[in-house]
Amino acid sequence: MAPDPPPGKRVVVTGATGNVGTSVVTALARDPEVGSVLGLARRRPKLWTEGVRWETVDLSEPASSGPLRDLLRGADAVVHLAWRFQPTHDPVVTWQSNVLGSIRVFEAAADAGVPALVHASSVGAYSPGPKEEPGVDEQWPTNGWPDAAYCREKAYLERVLDTFELRHPEIRVVRMRPGFLFKESAASEQRRIFAGRYVPGGLFRPDLLPFVPDLEGLRFQVLHTDDAAEAYRLAVLGDARGAFNLTADSVTDARQLAELFGARVVRVPRALVRTALAAAWQAHAVPASPHLFDAVLRLPVLDSTRAHEVLGWRPVHTAAEALTAFLKGVRQGAGEDTAPLAGKRVG
Repeated sequence: MAPDPPPGKRVVVTGATGNVGTSVVTALARDPEVGSVLGLARRRPKLWTEGVRWETVDLSEPASSGPLRDLLRGADAVVHLAWRFQPTHDPVVTWQSNVLGSIRVFEAAADAGVPALVHASSVGAYSPGPKEEPGVDEQWPTNGWPDAAYCREKAYLERVLDTFELRHPEIRVVRMRPGFLFKESAASEQRRIFAGRYVPGGLFRPDLLPFVPDLEGLRFQVLHTDDAAEAYRLAVLGDARGAFNLTADSVTDARQLAELFGARVVRVPRALVRTALAAAWQAHAVPASPHLFDAVLRLPVLDSTRAHEVLGWRPVHTAAEALTAFLKGVRQGAGEDTAPLAGKRVG
């Protein structure tokens, strides 16, 4: 006879071994209202977290629909975080994993009768907008920047969820739209994703960066990943619906970056930087595409008032603290015992 499940909510988290996933499963497992957490990933991690059980599933595979439905059956909520950033030169691969894989999660949640779905959208889903505070709220159009695969995929899933909510009004759907998320243990992964695996983390030192380029549109918002995880926890345990912007206390620009590096600000033509990045990307020297660069310079500044008022959420870390944690992690090759977050300096 099978043992009775532990009391409390049963939560399933996809993409549980990445930057956000590791923080979310930890936050949920620590909550006394949560009875069990099931972490899903393409590769089983060596990481051990009390209260978390691991299963493997590849959402890009059509055959994953059946096993996924079985894994979600009986869950009180599913938090969908799984996302693949690369290969940027083959958007069909990321589309199969990110878009088709997400649709499989949504459909499996409906088939399994899961009452709550918390989806990781992004500031990247938003259409270009104003760069000044107080920022745009959750009603700003989510059409993304069509030339960038990341934004295109995030925006497409917003439309998928619009239809999903109409077809399944019984399911409480939450869409998280955070700014850029940083923590120390995810720094090595992010260096590999955006700068490449052969860029030494030691290059991110003040004495090697005499100036910070001041580019038109270089104003963005960051958030410590653990603060984002707290918002996910509140969404899982509460009764909120709809979209939520998640950002820290301030907007980051070239001046603030220069203060972190102890460097000076130098105005640089945007076209010059884009041309250099495009050449490097075409040569496969860097994984970050010039299309994503275009999108970042057009992303609107966000207003997180709704998350404060409806979720009761407030970030603990400042934007500067999140960036400082990231820089420290890059320099030290920090990571965690999962395939995405493996800590490596180079290679």
